[in-house]
Amino acid sequence: MIPLTITDIAMALGLIAIAIGLSFWQRLGLEWQLLIATFRTIVQLIFVGYILAIVFTSKQPWLVITILAVMLTVASVVAKNRISQKIPRLLPLVWGSILTSTTLSISYTNLLVIKPESWYEPQYLIPLVGIVLGNAMNAAAIAGERLVSSVNSSSVEIETYLSLGATPEQAVIKYRKDAIRAALIPTLNSMMVIGIVTLPGIVTGQLLSGVNPLDAVAYQMLIMFLLAFANLVTSLLVTYGLCRQFFNQDAQLKNL
Repeated sequence: MIPLTITDIAMALGLIAIAIGLSFWQRLGLEWQLLIATFRTIVQLIFVGYILAIVFTSKQPWLVITILAVMLTVASVVAKNRISQKIPRLLPLVWGSILTSTTLSISYTNLLVIKPESWYEPQYLIPLVGIVLGNAMNAAAIAGERLVSSVNSSSVEIETYLSLGATPEQAVIKYRKDAIRAALIPTLNSMMVIGIVTLPGIVTGQLLSGVNPLDAVAYQMLIMFLLAFANLVTSLLVTYGLCRQFFNQDAQLKNL
């Protein structure tokens, strides 16, 4: 792998400078946003780089678990904020759903596929969990937001179903299925065209680091299967929990 020096990174910033110039020329008003995004990218990645260097060197399970817990909590907060600010106990629901899907998928992978020497091997655990968490966060946000907006805009229809004798689960099942399908669309689209239209980040990164292309695509297959499973489980759990929040003890639709 060809290492990048500080000078190389400074030269790469020329791309951002050109982008800012184009924004100013076209009067898009994106100059400040580009500057902030670039600054945050640099600071956050340098910070993460030093933290991961410490974790990879020490290989302490408590440190690995701490890093993963912070990642999980941040992902859950982001997903919760995208779904709704009004629904009570939404954060524990999202947190538990993402934790469950991530634990199931990573445990399966570690035990049956990769089989590292220790379950907390940071070289494998942190990257895989990070990829799963990021995608599960998006799946939870899409499924939750779609379900909440659909139920809020279809209250009359849902109440009609209830008045005709339908259970709460039956009254919202259509909206729940649509929300889950919507959450899986990005993953399914990626799986349909992967390698033909796009080369995912892990393949690109491994190729740049000199890994055999067949080994790189093997890991990408594993990751895509991981994401499909984790995103589906996350969507199922989040929408199930939300459906229970929509109704009171008398099976009446609540205003959320």
